[in-house]
Amino acid sequence: MNKALKWGLIICVGLVVLVIATLLIAPAFIDIQDYKPEVEKLISDKTGRPFTVGDDLSLSLFPWAGVSFSDLHLGNTSGFAEKDFVNVKSFEVRVKLLPLLSKDIQVKRFIINEPYITLVKNKDGRVNWAQPDAAKDKSATEKKKKAPEPSTAEAGLPIKDLTVGEFLLKNGSIIWIDHSTKTRKEITDVNLNLQDVSLERPIKLSFAAQLDKQPVSVAGTIGPVGKDFKQANIPLDLDINAFKELILRLKGNLMNPGSKPGFDLAVEIKPFSPRQLVAALGQPFPVATSDPKALDRVALKANLKGDAARVTVSDGILNLDESTLNFSLKASDFSKPNLVFDLNLDQINLDRYLPPKSEQQAAPAEKSAPKKATDYEPLRKLILDGRIKIGQLVASRAKIKDLLVQVKAKNGIFNLDPLQLAMYQGNVSGNGNLNVQTNTPKSGIKMNVANVQVGPLLRDVLEKDILEGVTQAQLQLTMSGDNADTIKQTLNGDGQLQFNDGAIVGIDLAGMVRNAKAAFGLAQKSSERPRTDFAELSAPFSIKNGLFNTPQTSLKSPLIRVIAAGDANLVTEALDFRVEPKVVGTIKGQGDSADRSGLMVPVLVSGTFAKPQFRPDLAGVAKKQLQETLMGSEKPEELLDKKKLEEKGKGLLKGILNQ
Repeated sequence: MNKALKWGLIICVGLVVLVIATLLIAPAFIDIQDYKPEVEKLISDKTGRPFTVGDDLSLSLFPWAGVSFSDLHLGNTSGFAEKDFVNVKSFEVRVKLLPLLSKDIQVKRFIINEPYITLVKNKDGRVNWAQPDAAKDKSATEKKKKAPEPSTAEAGLPIKDLTVGEFLLKNGSIIWIDHSTKTRKEITDVNLNLQDVSLERPIKLSFAAQLDKQPVSVAGTIGPVGKDFKQANIPLDLDINAFKELILRLKGNLMNPGSKPGFDLAVEIKPFSPRQLVAALGQPFPVATSDPKALDRVALKANLKGDAARVTVSDGILNLDESTLNFSLKASDFSKPNLVFDLNLDQINLDRYLPPKSEQQAAPAEKSAPKKATDYEPLRKLILDGRIKIGQLVASRAKIKDLLVQVKAKNGIFNLDPLQLAMYQGNVSGNGNLNVQTNTPKSGIKMNVANVQVGPLLRDVLEKDILEGVTQAQLQLTMSGDNADTIKQTLNGDGQLQFNDGAIVGIDLAGMVRNAKAAFGLAQKSSERPRTDFAELSAPFSIKNGLFNTPQTSLKSPLIRVIAAGDANLVTEALDFRVEPKVVGTIKGQGDSADRSGLMVPVLVSGTFAKPQFRPDLAGVAKKQLQETLMGSEKPEELLDKKKLEEKGKGLLKGILNQ
């Protein structure tokens, strides 16, 4: 038995020695150059592309299995002006042979020198990286002949250990050429260096390149990966620098890459200027803003955690110019998706980020182009639950404080409740909704306004001084459509507007209704701007299909009471109102200490929103006054006296014009 074991060991050792001797001696007797044409032909047949390699192709087998070559060229298929798809100046790899038997990969050297990849898109849309049809057909045939057997092994690394002594990619280039748009992009001076490559130690990574002659670099560590790739928790610590402007820091872990990939990362983008970043790329800034200094500073910090099923963003801080946004976000079920968020912004002036006024005014001219139907299907799938808080907000020049909006959405129905804010010494509260279950959106809003100073608001928003007072309002409106014209035509609702202790600026309503000659341009104009002070202005209203109607808007002032009624068409912007005055004994408080009495002339308001027109209702007054004069005559026989009638009529007309 001992003799048999002895001879067995001798045979095994002999076989090992024979194999090693063969591996050492074989390269000396085998000239790899003799097989180079066959190798080139084999690769050309497999890829469907011309392939050549330099004459210094070499092969070693023991103790290091290695291949080295230079001047490799993998060409483009026919139809492309560029000759090469890939070319490599030199390549060398050396792997220790015997440890491979135990799945231990020990790489002494892996060096790629000056790889050059050219990606091309022709005018006809063809791309040079697509596999040629002949190669596709051959590959498909081979797959049919030998279908791969289903793997039952669990996901994991197919190796037990890995060690790389030297890993270098030097002076690489990637060129993108698009002949259809006549564009060319270059990534040059690509250098990649990996140190301490191992499963048990952190891998030091250093990457640098030039993107269109602008520097990009990545430095840091990855790993250790560990031997259990399926359940690995891989540390990551990288600094990314781009274009001398952008600095990105990633630190955290990549989890379970072989089973359920996930990540837990702290992300930080150092403050940078988007404008300078785009300028460094030689491109015009893509956004035109009213303030040329807007979008000049951005910074970000956040913690990201997630996997294929959900993502969470916590402790987020976004700095945009002078604004700071604290935010958190949870997203799951990405096919819908389901979003929960909380946004807290300290301040922002939205007007700074809008297009310049010249572009905003030119925008309506584009209405002639046919509008593409809006696809609301993504909104119907969306599930939303979020809160938005803004400390100070400027929008359309209106100054708003303490804005709070709670947003919820499901099955195409969006609810804003509550919706509240403070502005101009008052408060606004209410709620709103949007329904996109059909292709024609429907929306509604309910609003309560308390103690808002309307004068400063109108001066800021409209840049006009037309009304003053403390505003109270209640309104509820519904509308349909997704453009201004349709919304106006479908606008319905009602409400109540009330202004206290204010004034109508630009109109002397007291003078209009009391003095036709002065108010309507028949007398010398005063140098002082006219105004109508009031104690209360109340305007109940209703809107039906875009037609605004007030049945009895009332104004109470120290000398007159005014009742106005009529319509304003929001679609055609036409006005049709009649202002009916009622006299109060004195006009003290209206710049006159004298007691006045006389004929009060109603005012007719017509024209449009842009050009309202005012005129006295002289015909109505004359008719009414004549009726009252004639009916009040003490001597009925005077009604039959033609001369007396003419005298009364002249006196009446004179009285109207002299008021």
